[in-house]
Amino acid sequence: MDAKARNSLLQHREALERDIKTSYIMDHMISDGVLTVLEEEKVKNEPTQQQRAAMLIKMILKKDNYSYISFYNALQLEGYKDLAALLHSGIPVVSSCGKDSVGGITSYVRTVLCEGGVPQRPVVFVTRKKLVSAVQQKLFKLNSEPGWVTIYGMAGCGKSVLAAEAVRDHSLLEGCFPGGVHWISVGKQDKPGLLMKLQNLCTRLDQDDAFFQRLPLNIEEAKDRLRILMLRKHPRSLLILDDVWDAWVLKAFDNQCQILLTTRDKSVTDSVMGPKYVVPVESGLGKEKGLEILSLFVNMKKADLPEQAHSIIKECKGSPLVVSLIGALLRDFPNRWEYYLRQLQNKQFKRIRKSSSYDYEALDEAMSISVDMLREDIKDYYMDLSILQKDVKVPTKVLCILWDMETEEVEDILQEFVNKSLLFCDRNGKSFHYYLHDLQVDFLTEKNRSQLQDLHKKIITQFQRHHQLHPLSPDQEDCMYWYNFLAHHMASANMHKELCALMFSLDWIKAKTELVGPAHLIHEFVAYRHILDEKDCTVCENFQEFLSLNGHLLGRQPFPNIVQLGLCEPESSEVYRQAKLQAKQEVDNGMLYLEWLNKKNIKNLSRLVVHPHTDAVYHACFSEDGQRIASCGADKTLQVFKTETGEKLLEIKAHEDEVLCCAFSTDGRFIATCSVDRKVKIWNSMTGELVRTYDEHLEQVNCCHFTNNSHHLLLATGSSDYFLKLWDLNQKECRNTMFGHTNSVNHCRFSPDDNLLASCSADGTLKLWNVRSANEKKSINVKQFFLNSEEPQEDMEVIVKCCSWSSDGTEIMVAAKNKIFLFDIHTSCLLAEIHTGHHSTVQYCDFSPHNRLALVALSQYCVELWNIDSCLKVADCRGHLSWVHCVMFSRDGSSFLTSSDDQTIRLWETKKVCKNSAIMLKQEVDVVFQENEVMVLAVDNIRRLQLINGKTGQIDYLTEAQVSCCCLSPHLQYIAFGDENGAIEILELLNSRIFRSRIEHKKAVQHIQFTADGKTLISSSDDSAIQVWNWQSEEYFFLQGHQETVKDFRLLKNSRLLSWSFDGTVKVWNIITSRIEKDFFCHQGTVLSCDISPDATKFSSTSADKTAKIWSFELLSPLHELRGHEGCVRCSVFSVDSTLLATGDDNGEIRIWSVSGGELLHLCAPASVEGGAATHGGWVTDLCFSPDSKMLVSAGGYLKWWNVVTGESLQTFYTNGTNLKKIHVSSDFKTYVTVDNLGILYILQILE
Repeated sequence: MDAKARNSLLQHREALERDIKTSYIMDHMISDGVLTVLEEEKVKNEPTQQQRAAMLIKMILKKDNYSYISFYNALQLEGYKDLAALLHSGIPVVSSCGKDSVGGITSYVRTVLCEGGVPQRPVVFVTRKKLVSAVQQKLFKLNSEPGWVTIYGMAGCGKSVLAAEAVRDHSLLEGCFPGGVHWISVGKQDKPGLLMKLQNLCTRLDQDDAFFQRLPLNIEEAKDRLRILMLRKHPRSLLILDDVWDAWVLKAFDNQCQILLTTRDKSVTDSVMGPKYVVPVESGLGKEKGLEILSLFVNMKKADLPEQAHSIIKECKGSPLVVSLIGALLRDFPNRWEYYLRQLQNKQFKRIRKSSSYDYEALDEAMSISVDMLREDIKDYYMDLSILQKDVKVPTKVLCILWDMETEEVEDILQEFVNKSLLFCDRNGKSFHYYLHDLQVDFLTEKNRSQLQDLHKKIITQFQRHHQLHPLSPDQEDCMYWYNFLAHHMASANMHKELCALMFSLDWIKAKTELVGPAHLIHEFVAYRHILDEKDCTVCENFQEFLSLNGHLLGRQPFPNIVQLGLCEPESSEVYRQAKLQAKQEVDNGMLYLEWLNKKNIKNLSRLVVHPHTDAVYHACFSEDGQRIASCGADKTLQVFKTETGEKLLEIKAHEDEVLCCAFSTDGRFIATCSVDRKVKIWNSMTGELVRTYDEHLEQVNCCHFTNNSHHLLLATGSSDYFLKLWDLNQKECRNTMFGHTNSVNHCRFSPDDNLLASCSADGTLKLWNVRSANEKKSINVKQFFLNSEEPQEDMEVIVKCCSWSSDGTEIMVAAKNKIFLFDIHTSCLLAEIHTGHHSTVQYCDFSPHNRLALVALSQYCVELWNIDSCLKVADCRGHLSWVHCVMFSRDGSSFLTSSDDQTIRLWETKKVCKNSAIMLKQEVDVVFQENEVMVLAVDNIRRLQLINGKTGQIDYLTEAQVSCCCLSPHLQYIAFGDENGAIEILELLNSRIFRSRIEHKKAVQHIQFTADGKTLISSSDDSAIQVWNWQSEEYFFLQGHQETVKDFRLLKNSRLLSWSFDGTVKVWNIITSRIEKDFFCHQGTVLSCDISPDATKFSSTSADKTAKIWSFELLSPLHELRGHEGCVRCSVFSVDSTLLATGDDNGEIRIWSVSGGELLHLCAPASVEGGAATHGGWVTDLCFSPDSKMLVSAGGYLKWWNVVTGESLQTFYTNGTNLKKIHVSSDFKTYVTVDNLGILYILQILE
């Protein structure tokens, strides 16, 4: 050891001996090969912790530089970072390719693998140099380019150990993967399980939240997130996917990564893109390697092994796992060679459920012997492990709770299992995690089947007992385990009452979704629906609807207040009942909550819900006459049922793998299906008989569609092999193959006249093909419409998901990322663009055949209807509990289908859905707060004037006109409204008398307001003039002086009026003389808003020039110019005491300033933008202070309440729509009124 390193150890020896716990440190050093098991025993024999530490340091001082480095790394990994810091200056310089004395591993390799979660070497390890070299050669072949290296072989043949060993190479990591190595234990997964794995991986890769502030909400978003993180934050790194079972899992990682995977099925990579290399692992160890393992266990030379050793290797059938089990037994009982051989040969233990693909008898025998040979006092503890899940690493704390023991006691027991190869331990990081091999889980499950329910009950009982005293908290090492598996244990224990209490708890939903997002919880509601319905199906529906409606919010950061979300549920809902109870308790402690006074029951708008599949439904479609529906999905079946009743007509086991698409022929005689198994099949739609099978595609077939003319039926299919194919049903082979796409073809559709075929691809293009000639006619590069994004062009992946033709065939709608595009097929011009939102991806779209509606499925579990001409959303259709894969209109457009991962298909009536959202209010409303009443005057989208009683919900329809704006008189005697043509009318409410202005504005009236006495009406228009109308005396005059449109005006005292305009000026008028008294040239850009201080001495102005200014009415120059906003400053408001000014901008940022000094006091919403979405969900459009100036309410994408003193958010109310323009606030700051962009009215009241 270097003198510098040695001196550093001696200098800090006292601190090290006092603080370190040697057992964990030594585990790392043994793994690194710098400490022997005998030396470990010598240390353990010391009586006290301090003496054990002293002995270990004494040993290290006699060793080399690598021992110092290993000790330093162990301190870091075990949480002794302060002690490691003391030794940092003494770290010796070693050659970059220098090796340890035993393990052949540099400290660089150890650090990279530890950080990436790569498992450590087993207790006894022998290298398989030939196989390791083969894997490394394939990894070198990737040459820093995306691709796949697959290690495949039977279960238990050592694939995982081989994968881990292959990357323990300094030159490989430094040359090929300098970005690191990241290990993911995949296993047998469903989609929510895979999403959790991806979320955990993304969290690991982005630990400092430099790129993203929330978890991905679905697999597609996670895939895109992973691609960006690997590309930008971890370039040239390797992903290792261990134990992959299903091909569909790999699609989530098919995004230009370098991947090493282990699997039992070498065909899993067939459906992914890029170079592929394969390393087969023979089903077992060779004889010599088997003997080498035994020799290491029993500490004998291979040549000295007894004769029985050769027979034992033969009986073990070469399984490393079985050889290790027997070796561990022989280490404890070295004279039992004959006995263990006889036990293996007798094959007394028989597995109840045997695998058809592999002979596990040798493993079963070895496991049975190993368990039998355990000490009687720990044997039951091992059997308890039968409740562990496959591919789940369990923290020590979980087993401490199960067995009611201290950590050290549990670790001692588990270490015995590890030493006997009955259990595996992951020691990356401070805490230990334990797991079983899949085959060991199978063994224990079968052997202990009759006790499983009691064991699950035991773990629940122990959990409840422990956590009554110690509530779960996110910083506990076992926290994630309980949130992920508590419901599983309850269901397995048949504890239905407890499961219902858990799942129907708002506290549980809050805690779980805050940690892992809503996807896993929604999956549990689907998986345990049969149990939850037993308790109360209505309550179950309440919670499912709550998750369905709010799932898109529950993945956000900062996490929304779930009690506030619950208060928006119908009052009959159990969710609302629990939320109200919690809110009342928290209000007593100073928490702010709001009741939505005028909310309506959330209507379930779907006409029919069917559950024909046992897994995700990928596609559903109508027959031509609309009488039948065909559906297909992940359960590999094709289903046909009646549209009217949902009665099942056919159920066909259609393919060997997931069925991705189905289509009725126009005459209704046939149904086509296509699948991951690369086959296309044609079925008789009435009998279910297979008519034809086509298998010419080279990869999975993603889509199929029949021509619209039944006289000469053609079928088009698109595949991940980049090709489109046309099939004539009268021929056995493909009629045409269409070449041109450079990535997977996702979707295809024939034009209404069948002359053209449109196709969409992951290459970012939409192509049009001539059906007759099969030649490409046109290509539209959809990717170019995303190039203004901040993401670099070379980094951007634009997958064009699907397309749909207009009924006349002149336009085509296309979906990509979070946008819908409408193109003219003749000119390729972009006609319309719909931006669905920042946090969603369009999964599918369809064009209504008889109107201009677009049906859009989003990744937020919802379906939306949009008007393609106005680019406005018409309706929201919520109800599905998971991702919606497909949407489709019926032939006449009267209804539509949605199919989802939640295993259901919903049928909706278009008119009913649209009607529910048809009468929408415009956002310009006027509100009068009078005693206990709230009166709202509003204009709806069909230009009717409505007077709404906010407390009772009563609506009076006053008049029909082309109303553009309206207002109420102060005492609710009159209403006034202006129209699109510039005319103004006043309606007396008592007798319905109407007064019409004789002089009209030249353009649409934009703003209108009564004076305090109600005798004069002020109005402004797009024509830049302000009209003053004393309507009782019929006197008129115009205030003319602005050069451009008047933005708005505000009445002052003493017959004065303040107006501001697009011309950058603010003017003060005398409305009696119609003269300008003050003319302020405020801004270079448009003046967007003004506010007048309550003491009437000052006003504020804000502008598109990103500044705000404070003015005195007495001076023509500003008192203060407020700089710092990075977006247009859209609004401002003075506090009631005139000492503060709040300003809000287009980035969602709110600033609070001192009026006297002009200095910035607080930043209420620090700009923290993710994916282009502003902090406030959009522009800050309106602000209002409370009477005591301690609170502030703001409007933007939603409503927020702030603590003015601290700048902290007090509460957020998420409206159904967004883009709130104004918030009306009562004088006591307890009632609030606003309208969102969907036209929904919100009358909110603080809960007391």
